[in-house]
Amino acid sequence: MATQTLSSVPNKRAAYLALAAAFLGWLFDGFEIGLFPVVARPALRDMLGDVPNLEGQVGQWMGIITAAFLVGAALGGAAFGWLGDRIGRVRAMSFSILCYSLFSGAGYFAQSPEHLAIFRFIAALGMGGEWALGVALVMEVWPEKHRPWLAGAIGAAANIGMVIVGVIALYVEVTEDSWRWMFLVGASPAILTFLIRLFVPESEKWQHAKEVSRTDASPLRQVLTHHVLLKRTLIGIVLSSVALIGTWASVQWIPLWVDSMGTGDATHKATAHMASSIGAVAGALFAPMLVGRFSRRWGYFTLCLLSLVVCSYLFRTQTDYTQHLVFTIFLTGMTTAAFYGFFPLYLPELFPTAVRATGQGLCYNAGRLIAAVGALTGGQLVAHYGGYAQMGAVITLIYVVGMIAIWFAPETKGKPLPE
Repeated sequence: MATQTLSSVPNKRAAYLALAAAFLGWLFDGFEIGLFPVVARPALRDMLGDVPNLEGQVGQWMGIITAAFLVGAALGGAAFGWLGDRIGRVRAMSFSILCYSLFSGAGYFAQSPEHLAIFRFIAALGMGGEWALGVALVMEVWPEKHRPWLAGAIGAAANIGMVIVGVIALYVEVTEDSWRWMFLVGASPAILTFLIRLFVPESEKWQHAKEVSRTDASPLRQVLTHHVLLKRTLIGIVLSSVALIGTWASVQWIPLWVDSMGTGDATHKATAHMASSIGAVAGALFAPMLVGRFSRRWGYFTLCLLSLVVCSYLFRTQTDYTQHLVFTIFLTGMTTAAFYGFFPLYLPELFPTAVRATGQGLCYNAGRLIAAVGALTGGQLVAHYGGYAQMGAVITLIYVVGMIAIWFAPETKGKPLPE
């Protein structure tokens, strides 16, 4: 079979529009994801007021709201992934972006931690769905040879959104009196939904699969009952869970950790967030290009090993805010976020077109559901140890599980996307 190149694709404009839509959608996802760690401490201190053990209460509510976000993302990934296999990638992606935009903006009106938990949960429904739909659309429209760098671009997009949060926080201090306006900025992606519906064409592979499909079985039922697809779904959930627990139950807490060091300089939190996010852009961008040249199994194993080593060094040796700490946070972001360039490359290779959005959405977002338990555990560990570093040192041992689990996953390097 001849190798397909972009020049041989009938509609290059459609390919670039699909990539732009997915990139921007995931960039704004990243902004929403990075928003809360920066806003959390001042917002929660403002709403909790004068309560005993305020820092412990902030840590517990951080865990609860993070868990609510992850549960919402898990449910949204499954629901919007199913919708994308039913009504098309583009239409479902428009609905998902509108969902997370509107309910992120609703955070402006929150009057209690419970309100924030509800708004973050509903916003996460859309964010969870957008990832699965954007990845499916891009991987189906572009030629196979471009998949590694496309995966890197999608993975990097979210982290660019997190960098934007850090830049804003660096120049405009987020305090107990000024945190609300950040949520209004989070509502801005709503306009993207109209542009996507106007200009982005539907995946021809999905349209063809829909026409020739001989079964009325639900895509979700297929991935949960077909013996081969079920096995791939389960291993995909485990692999995703490892990365997401490492991120959401520890790494995402780094801004709060730095903020609690008592340096008296509000820019240190923003600097730490930017260092982690810039590292994450690099890791997510280059990891799939490297993994694309080698074994998927060895690639994932190496990412787990590097994340384990760097996180252990960060949380077990660093105690004060220094330039060395900032550099180590950069390395932490780079290693732990490299997975988010790996998953857009690997997960689409596990499922055929008719169930691809459902399958990869279920894998990635069920991982978020499990990570929600990790986030709640993280909040309890902060309260137990009285500090964030001890919690991070315990939680990031999860990468050992990934180093074992990957050897039960199928090797897909060099194989075309399943039809």
